[in-house]
Amino acid sequence: MTTVSPAPPPSMRLRELAFGAACAAALRAAARLGVADALGDGPMAVEDLAAAVKTEPRPLRRLLRALTCYGVFAEHEDGRFAHTDMSRLLREDDPNSMRSITLWCTEPWTWAAWPKLDEAVRTGRNVVEDLYGKEFFTYLNEDAPESADVFNRAMTTSSRQSARDVAELLDLSGSSSVADIGGGQGHVVASLLDKYPSMHGTLLDLPRVVENADPRLRPGGDLAGRVRIVPGDCREAVPVEADVYIIKNILEWDDDSTARCLGNVIAAGGPGARVVVIENLVDDTPSMRFSTAMDLLLLLNVGGAKHTEKSMVDRITAAGLVIDDIRPVNPYLHAFDCTVPR
Repeated sequence: MTTVSPAPPPSMRLRELAFGAACAAALRAAARLGVADALGDGPMAVEDLAAAVKTEPRPLRRLLRALTCYGVFAEHEDGRFAHTDMSRLLREDDPNSMRSITLWCTEPWTWAAWPKLDEAVRTGRNVVEDLYGKEFFTYLNEDAPESADVFNRAMTTSSRQSARDVAELLDLSGSSSVADIGGGQGHVVASLLDKYPSMHGTLLDLPRVVENADPRLRPGGDLAGRVRIVPGDCREAVPVEADVYIIKNILEWDDDSTARCLGNVIAAGGPGARVVVIENLVDDTPSMRFSTAMDLLLLLNVGGAKHTEKSMVDRITAAGLVIDDIRPVNPYLHAFDCTVPR
């Protein structure tokens, strides 16, 4: 018979929440040490695991003990540790790996920014510029290149995993060209070109981003003949003509930047163009805790926000687009299928 532990009283639950930073730090430590990668398919003694990751056994046991409370790793009665479904996601080689995303959410700048959340709430402004004297992405690329690399790997991982879902959802059979706006390394456009062999595509993003575009899209790649890579900032201009424009997970800036991006896409596409906006929503129930946390992080670093369905609808329609359909892409993304009115 399985014994179900009673839920902790509110006072203890609040204590646990107040110590939430300890859980985030433990995840970061496990990811940086490569614990999940060193742990094999079967249970391992902590001494063997410590030798594999070059740590002391006793503090490693304490780290693992803390993580098992959250279902990350499991401890057997004999003291050996084993994988769980969550801990496997910290492995670099897992097809759904979240190692880079875990590191990104716990980068050094986050520990400096979180204590200033009350200030951001009071003012509605980001705190990074006051902390570092620069806009967030300028700071990352000029002063914290290792953190910038972590960010790029995290976005690449996330984009690669969701690109398949986007391509499966969208029916572009009546279109001959697609543009991925702010598309990072181009995983979405690559997936769509795979799905539609006669289609041509364009990837637009900042110069330092498209320099590292998916090798399949660059000269010599199997999709290079059907794609154009355009360096640029979609908030400044969108010099791209296409039947369909994809805008995925970038409309999280301040309202002015969001409006400028949408306006530039509308101007580029012209009447009748199809615009698909894909975003993670804070009122999307399966991912509420993650989404609301990311919403607060966006406030801290860029003064941006995750959207509710209503706030996204308001911004899209204010820009002049007509929303034809809203559909879930997967448990954490929604697609707003829109048209530029004729």
